[in-house]
Amino acid sequence: MDRVLKALGAAHEGSVGVLLGDGTEPGPVYFDVGSGSYVPSSTEWHVYDGRFGRPRAAVLRGSCSCGWRGMAEYPLDWTALPTDEPLYEADVDLSGPISDYGAHLSVIRDAAVQLPADLTALLTELVGRLGGLAAEEPLVTLKALADLRYVIAQTGQDAAGELAAQDVPIGEVATALGTSEAAARTYLNDYLHP
Repeated sequence: MDRVLKALGAAHEGSVGVLLGDGTEPGPVYFDVGSGSYVPSSTEWHVYDGRFGRPRAAVLRGSCSCGWRGMAEYPLDWTALPTDEPLYEADVDLSGPISDYGAHLSVIRDAAVQLPADLTALLTELVGRLGGLAAEEPLVTLKALADLRYVIAQTGQDAAGELAAQDVPIGEVATALGTSEAAARTYLNDYLHP
């Protein structure tokens, strides 16, 4: 189940994206490290510095693993940036793209199903209690977690089965969970077919 929870969260991993001068989003930059079958690559904003034959970024923008791209563009002033050293060492203001990504996450959170206040309080208390017990009573904590896994599996199977019986569209499930359709489908299938 941990794998699925990571997939749910990975659906909205943010980054600073780039556009080239022609307005296209570049693919990954590959690094020649000599012979071998593994060729490392990166899509980090700072590798698009134009050095060593790499593409050179013209603008920065917010980006998300779900496919969202920020509309606002933040031009890079190459007359003020060093061309002979790594871009990550330059004083580049990333606050715009990061803020745009934060706004994107707010929209995702607002569209997701909101938990009732009493359930949120109960979960918060549970996390606090288990966190406190982990150091003092690790065996009690592990037993509680084992019991919770059983409850989660059973209740999750019931809820996923009900969604399937009601034929709720996967897009609606994804929005409610605040994730992608692929991650939501995997999440439901893991409950339905443990």
